Amino acid sequence: PARLATEGALWGAIKAHGLLPGTVIVSDDAGQFALGEHALCWVHAERLVHKLDTFTDQQRAAQTRVCDLIWWYYADLKAYRREPSRRRRAELRARFDRIFQRHTGFVMLDRLLERLHANKTELLQVLDCPEIPLHTNGSENDIRAQVTRRKVNGGTRSDPGRDCRDAFLGLAKTCAKLSISFWDYLGARLGIIGQAGIPYLPDLVRARCQPA
Repeated sequence: PARLATEGALWGAIKAHGLLPGTVIVSDDAGQFALGEHALCWVHAERLVHKLDTFTDQQRAAQTRVCDLIWWYYADLKAYRREPSRRRRAELRARFDRIFQRHTGFVMLDRLLERLHANKTELLQVLDCPEIPLHTNGSENDIRAQVTRRKVNGGTRSDPGRDCRDAFLGLAKTCAKLSISFWDYLGARLGIIGQAGIPYLPDLVRARCQPA
């Protein structure tokens, strides 16, 4: 309860101070991320169809057909992100209905398609915000190292240890995205003799985000 209240207070403070305007949270549909402007990951959505158990040739054919339609649609969403237009937006909304309101005769697949269609607004958030990603692969890759370490040794044993791990993992991941050696970064910050200087990381991030 204390953690939930703390997280609620944090989000409330962000909204009250007008911070992060226009932010869209993209998630795998886990309940803790369903706040603010919310979008769903297409890779996780397709995975539900891909992992559905099939037992007959007809069921496998229906599953394959739907997966093909989803990936075809996904490719067109990627193209829309590069060149959004009002006409294309309307076409993609109508096509979403044709894919996810179809009846295949495979009961479990039809129920799953109905469930995904109910998430239409969140799955199609990209049509109104083409700058957001269509999946959560980037954020999942960022935390994979921490998850792997937790599986090996059970994680940190104290709050300071967790804070230290998170801080250094964040620095290492940021350096990797900026094509900077993490060891060179540490050498520059620790004042190692002969180590070349490395600019302030936020400045590098802002420079990288500037339009070409």
